[in-house]
Amino acid sequence: MDLITTAELRNLLSGRPGWHVSMFMPTHRAGRETGQDPIRFKNLLRKAEEGLLAKGLRSIEVRAILKPAQRLLEDPIFWHYQSDGLAVFLTPQEFYAYRLPLSFEEQVMIIDRFYLKPLLPLFVDDGHYYILALSQKQVRLLEGTRHTVDEVELKHTPQSLAEALQYDHFEKQLQFHTGTSGGAGKRPAMFHGHDVGDEEKERILQWFQRIDDELSKLLAGRQSPLVLAGVEYLLPFYRQANSYAHLIPEGIPGNPDELKHEALHARAWPLVHPVFVRTREETAARYRELAGTGRTTTDVAEAVLAARHGRVEALFVTTGVQVWGRFDPATNTVHVHQSPEIGDEDLLDLAAIHSILNGGRVYAVGSDQMPDHAPLAAVFRY
Repeated sequence: MDLITTAELRNLLSGRPGWHVSMFMPTHRAGRETGQDPIRFKNLLRKAEEGLLAKGLRSIEVRAILKPAQRLLEDPIFWHYQSDGLAVFLTPQEFYAYRLPLSFEEQVMIIDRFYLKPLLPLFVDDGHYYILALSQKQVRLLEGTRHTVDEVELKHTPQSLAEALQYDHFEKQLQFHTGTSGGAGKRPAMFHGHDVGDEEKERILQWFQRIDDELSKLLAGRQSPLVLAGVEYLLPFYRQANSYAHLIPEGIPGNPDELKHEALHARAWPLVHPVFVRTREETAARYRELAGTGRTTTDVAEAVLAARHGRVEALFVTTGVQVWGRFDPATNTVHVHQSPEIGDEDLLDLAAIHSILNGGRVYAVGSDQMPDHAPLAAVFRY
């Protein structure tokens, strides 16, 4: 599975000349349906081709834009390792493909920037979280939603303590027995052979600091909860090394090497779900408290401007709804249209993305959960 960092989101949002093609489709992890995914993608490419030709591009220009995506059809390994959804972005100069834990609806958008609203569940504060599974033998970072979980590749992190520190005999010296505390007949994690000395503690801490360094880059700008999983003696060391602000106090005790992704997901969700409910309810209460003071709005144009200037503290947007219009940076004005016009974009998408990039919290909810039953509701920082 691929991870879209906040930096990559900002790059996708940056303006480029020419038409931007955004394609989304559901994919399958296993089973007979996996053979249908390349066929479905080929049909999306055909729709993109027709759309670009309708925009007035020549056939040779269209083929050049779509060529990198066409190559995916020739890559069986790519289709063998899928998640729940595929997002592809193309311009005449660029190509990005992400396998993500979101089951997208099939969609092709061709406008003057990438269409990013389907990616919002990866960045909003309502159901998206991470699990960091730690043991002396391996490190796993999992990205989860309510119903899915996937492993995120840690490209620059040593996968074991020996690899990190080239200290092969450490693991032999540091024998441990694991169990879970509190249950009948169970013992908590403990060392035997010798106590953990200061030197060993320092080595563990150094390893965890290296892991934290990579996570701080991968998760920069994110506000999703992070759950630790590991034998109980390791977790305090990682908490000492941690610099990610949204690490939750509760963890998953025990040896995570014995648990598959799905088992970790099942144990993590009861820990993070109350966090999501509490923060969303607190934010909605704050909106109601500040209503009428000039610190809130349901006006789409006002919210877009505030988001671009970093004023949005929290934003609610309605899922499955678009509000079309255009932002003019030259005049710093927003034009809202009743129906889409040439050059328009979804202003709810625009407000949400800029709120995220400027550190605001975003909640994508159903219309029945929206404050004031508006397409959008914002709380301002000032």
